Amino acid sequence: MISRMIDERRFDPFDWQFIAVIGAVLAIGVLSIYSVTYTQPGASLPFYLKQIIWIGLGAVAFMLMLAVDYHKIARLSYVLYAIVLVLLVVVLFMGKSSRGAQRWIPIGPFAFQPSEFAKLVLILVLASYYAAAPRSGWIQRVLIPGAIMLPGLLLILKQPDLGSGLSFLAVYAAMLLVVGMRSKALGIILLFSLMLFPFAWEVMWNSLHDYQRQRIMTFVDPAYDPGGKGYHALQSKIAIGSGELLGKGLYGGTQSQLKFLPEGHTDFVFAVFAEEWGFAGVVVLLALFLILILLSVEIALRAKDLLGSLLAAGVVAMLCFCMVVNIGMTAGMFPIVGIPLPLVSYGGSATVTTLAALGLLLNVKRRRLALFY
Repeated sequence: MISRMIDERRFDPFDWQFIAVIGAVLAIGVLSIYSVTYTQPGASLPFYLKQIIWIGLGAVAFMLMLAVDYHKIARLSYVLYAIVLVLLVVVLFMGKSSRGAQRWIPIGPFAFQPSEFAKLVLILVLASYYAAAPRSGWIQRVLIPGAIMLPGLLLILKQPDLGSGLSFLAVYAAMLLVVGMRSKALGIILLFSLMLFPFAWEVMWNSLHDYQRQRIMTFVDPAYDPGGKGYHALQSKIAIGSGELLGKGLYGGTQSQLKFLPEGHTDFVFAVFAEEWGFAGVVVLLALFLILILLSVEIALRAKDLLGSLLAAGVVAMLCFCMVVNIGMTAGMFPIVGIPLPLVSYGGSATVTTLAALGLLLNVKRRRLALFY
């Protein structure tokens, strides 16, 4: 009864602040998507309207993840992970291909990307594993959760989807840090990593597709292929730099409006926003992201139990990794990988997954005073 009363209490100022920041970032995303695609011909439904639909579905996912106690959700984690693995296998045989990657399962006029949902499910699985019982020793803390992660990681890399694969590794590493890795174990990992790096690099390099190798080469030398694989990176940096202090205004960005910048509504939406709103706009967007991360970290630190802390830490790691890598790659600091900017880039699977993860975060916060679950 106490738990039910707590679950039904009204949102407090923290909750509303958390939701307001999410809403502000989503609004920036819709505005940027509209700006870069409103003149695009041939689309049955404009991208910004599709994004609003995805946000609506994401809001439903947010409320569902908020309404059900996270302990009950965690009990389904292994079942959900099995379903995700099946979907990742289905993608390899029946998935929709685009630009050399097979990552989507078509459903009528829409398509969804299982690798996006897999990130959130991995957080649930690893948090459930570590919270179920005290884990000690190299095998229980590192190898077993690594073995749990590995099938999903390999299936995602097979598509190929290097961005989601790196997100998998980021979540795994964050979980290891939260549960506490002894300095001796960390030293052993670093030592073996250094010893195996030359061999691992050769295997990884040979396993990369040609376009992935060229992306790495253009990151090292942007002039390596300025009209080909280096084109995205060069145009993105031009767009960000041309925004200067106050930007060129809505619809005023030459790189985005004249279509010099490809994928302006997805992976490179940050460059579109920076060109139109300049350094001042970027500061506002980064401040909103920083507030969201700080609020999320506070939830993780004040969670009622280890499961809640692990779930919150996993979500924070996923969001931070995607934010840093996306902004870094558009600014030329990282190689280009397929990682959308959370809550800003166009994409149904990413938007719904991110909002569901944020709903799970607020779930952890709102139940930290509950006595029963």
